[in-house]
Amino acid sequence: MSRTFRHIGPALWAFAATLFVALATGAVALWGHWPGSLAVSAAGIVALLGSTLLAVRSWRNARALDQATDALTRSALRIGQGDYARPVEAHGDDSMGELEQAMERMRARLRQSTINKDYLRSILDSMTDAVFLTSPDGVVKTANAAACKMLGFAEEELLGRGIVSLLDPSVRADFDLLQAAQDTRETVVRTRDGQTIPVSLAGSRVETDDPQFQGNIFVARNVTERKRAERRIRYLARYDTLTKVANRMQFQHLLQQTIARGLRSGRTVALLYLDMDRFKEVNDTFGHATGDRVLEVLAERLIRTVPQTAILGRLAGDEFALCVHGLPAETDNRVPVGQLARTILNEVARAFQLNQQEVFLTASIGIAFCPRDAENVIDLIRNADAAMYHAKQNGGNTFTFYSPEMNAAAVERLILKSKLRRSVERDELVIRYQPKVALASGQVVGAEALLRWRLPGHGDIPPSRFIPLAEETNLILDIGEWVLNRVCMDYRQLKTAGGEPGRISLNLSLRQLRQASFILRCRSVFRRHGVSPTALELEITETTLMADSKNTLRLLEELYAMGLHLSIDDFGTGYSSLSALQQFPIGTLKIDQSFVRDVEHNAGNATLVRTIIEMGHSLGMIVVAEGVETASQLQFLEENGCDQAQGRLFGEPCAAEELLATLQRQGATGAPFGHLLRRAGALERPA
Repeated sequence: MSRTFRHIGPALWAFAATLFVALATGAVALWGHWPGSLAVSAAGIVALLGSTLLAVRSWRNARALDQATDALTRSALRIGQGDYARPVEAHGDDSMGELEQAMERMRARLRQSTINKDYLRSILDSMTDAVFLTSPDGVVKTANAAACKMLGFAEEELLGRGIVSLLDPSVRADFDLLQAAQDTRETVVRTRDGQTIPVSLAGSRVETDDPQFQGNIFVARNVTERKRAERRIRYLARYDTLTKVANRMQFQHLLQQTIARGLRSGRTVALLYLDMDRFKEVNDTFGHATGDRVLEVLAERLIRTVPQTAILGRLAGDEFALCVHGLPAETDNRVPVGQLARTILNEVARAFQLNQQEVFLTASIGIAFCPRDAENVIDLIRNADAAMYHAKQNGGNTFTFYSPEMNAAAVERLILKSKLRRSVERDELVIRYQPKVALASGQVVGAEALLRWRLPGHGDIPPSRFIPLAEETNLILDIGEWVLNRVCMDYRQLKTAGGEPGRISLNLSLRQLRQASFILRCRSVFRRHGVSPTALELEITETTLMADSKNTLRLLEELYAMGLHLSIDDFGTGYSSLSALQQFPIGTLKIDQSFVRDVEHNAGNATLVRTIIEMGHSLGMIVVAEGVETASQLQFLEENGCDQAQGRLFGEPCAAEELLATLQRQGATGAPFGHLLRRAGALERPA
């Protein structure tokens, strides 16, 4: 029996029964008592018609109600199956109208929620970073397409797993879920096939009143390429790409560690400083490519000859150094070290095959001991270098041990230290400005303030000679404050005279940064001269940054909040990674001149400079190259997108008056160095 028939059946049966009784009564009356029963029959017919109308109305109402109920049932089934697009079927029946409207509102809300959910899902799946939504205890509830692709799992396989289980077992013990949900860290995930992927994992907590929606969001970014680039940069920054031995910076770093261990253990360290005799003739006769091949062969011979525990490095050009450690302190080590030096000289003296010709070369070696001759890296290298120079003066192809008489610089150093104390009072310090040129325009956009000591009878003494002395005697604090005052005074005068100096940079030492009143002194100087901190840039070396990173970060953030621009000086010579440097508020990256100098001939340096430029730009930093001296160096930097350059190609460091003249010429005629750039045709040339 159909639903419709069940609803209308009783009405039809009532109607049929009433009609039958009325007709039967009328028929009897008319048949037997026609005249007397006429009124009764009329009354029966009227009753019959009334019952019929009521039955028909009931039937109609029941049928309309049944149709509306069926329509609502069909709509409810569609909604229950997730079909929210079609509106609820409406029949205009008053008894069902409110229910239809309520169901239609519910359908519209569900449809909007579904649209929002689908849109959110499409956004998540379009992201290139892996995204995981977890419960408060770290159980994965949602994973986007990038997460599935990274790990090699289907989303259904990831759901219900703990986020910690996705990490490589080697890092799980150090993973704190609560801490990870509030910061960014680097960790390692393991894929389905066992591959490990380094990622940067950023966490955030989902706070809501509804417990079922509380949890954490983790975003994992694959940093494999960045790690590979960092390893490459670290290698290029520490090792000589030609000879595959430690470069000067790395050798000095290793030597410093060796000296420290030797002083603690009471053992002796020997330093052998080797320099090829008349090596310039090889380059001039056979070319630099052949000279490089000689150095490669020489390094291979040295590696085979020296003890495995020794440290070998290339300091510069054809200069090598060898550190031998663990020697007994109670005995005279000159005999065994001398034998090693003689063996090395014999290896060097073996014939080199150059362009199908045999060429015989020699070398000179100077030897110094720690702690007998020096107890620090600089003095030990200097003394070994002095001994090597003495060996060259004796004809070369020999070795010489250091003696105090060889190095008159030690006496000069003491004299300089005593005279340095009066340098500020006697007005012997001067500032010279080296312009920084934008490679996009050829215009001067700033300058670096360089400190010089003009000592009567000695000429200009470079900072590399007197700054270490100033730091030893704590004079660096007074000198640093003098430099800041002088630069602010010059900047004010340049602005007053109509020059636009851009941003002036000056160097900041670790000793200055650690001074308790450094920031207060800076504020005082800026107020005194009426110069905004935004006009200056402080240059900090990588070593200074990483010496005490936590306290350094706090101080640099205070300086940055003042408006000072911050720069990493001599980048590439330190031992930090770009990810470690990201925590500091650094805006400028300066490539060390030692890498720029050989960029035309040294493929390793060219690769390093190119990589630093790309990585600096990826971190949103301005990249400045130091020590630009040739047009080919400038062209290389320009072609590889370096932002700014400074060096002797743009002129020698000059006084403030000369810088003003350059700036005034720039204001009148345009870019003063545009003619040096490869794109010079598109730039204004100076008059």
